[in-house]
Amino acid sequence: MEWLKLAGNVIEGYKLSTDEAKGILLSRDEDILSLVNGAYEIRRHFYGKRVKLNLIINAKSGLCPEDCGYCAQSIKAKTDIDRYTLISKQTIVEGAKEAKRNKIGTYCIVMSGRKPTTNEVDTVISAVQEIKNEVEQIKICACMGLVSEEQAVKLKSAGVDRFNHNINTSANYHENITTTHDYEDRIQTIENVKKAGISPCSGIICGMGETDEDIVDMAFALKELDADSIPVNFLHPIKGTKLENLDELTPIRCLKILALFRFVNPTKEIRISGGREFNLRSLQNLGLFIANSIFVGDYLTTDGQCADADYQLIKDLGFEIEDNPFEMESQSFAKTY
Repeated sequence: MEWLKLAGNVIEGYKLSTDEAKGILLSRDEDILSLVNGAYEIRRHFYGKRVKLNLIINAKSGLCPEDCGYCAQSIKAKTDIDRYTLISKQTIVEGAKEAKRNKIGTYCIVMSGRKPTTNEVDTVISAVQEIKNEVEQIKICACMGLVSEEQAVKLKSAGVDRFNHNINTSANYHENITTTHDYEDRIQTIENVKKAGISPCSGIICGMGETDEDIVDMAFALKELDADSIPVNFLHPIKGTKLENLDELTPIRCLKILALFRFVNPTKEIRISGGREFNLRSLQNLGLFIANSIFVGDYLTTDGQCADADYQLIKDLGFEIEDNPFEMESQSFAKTY
């Protein structure tokens, strides 16, 4: 496959078929640089040199009744993570201020659990309102589990810019990962936040035993949902979880997955998320030639690399930190870069 030619076609509006998408995953390892180069041309066209930085605050940890096999916070997991109820409003606000000082564009307020209580929604709303009054040019993303359309409207009114709810895996493979909620429950939450006028963020976790067909299905499902931001997580197996013994990924496999999502969703923010350091290892730099967004710092229950290492990586690649998260989500840089 001539990846550079295909990339040019995608930039001009061509839409990959499912067979072409699967071909990315089946491509030869020795052709990985050609594939990355093609994906980079798409990334460069729509996002130039920019890298968007995101930071998570684990606002409520553990205590989750769901049985998701990958998650250390599940009630089924035998892990020793910190478990606590929703942190104070002021702690959430101070976290946003610290994020801004560290050049973070999107501040992600993440809560464990199936769905938020009324009091939890009210606390987050109050915190977001204060952040919007005190912190300039920072985007707020909430991740609170299953929310109703009414709750989504309230979050939008408070100033929530984006809501994350991952599909995690394909509709076909969903029951292998969790049985306490349906795939359609996740889709409905995404539709609820879209109706409320909140930017939808939805992504996936690879390395959980899914097939190539499942990964392709995920990419096209997110295209159909029109998710603005797509976090691509790579399983970081945690002792005590159902998937603790899975280790299916290699750095090159991860690059192929990232390229697949870039080719299928060319204009969208593709974010290398959980498991980046564990799975990409020394090839993290190549990942940023495909994706245009990363998390800085730690994840929910696993450690990330130090922020200084991420800033240095961006600098060494000749990229630039996105300094205005409210610019148009994507625009062509082909004539100016």
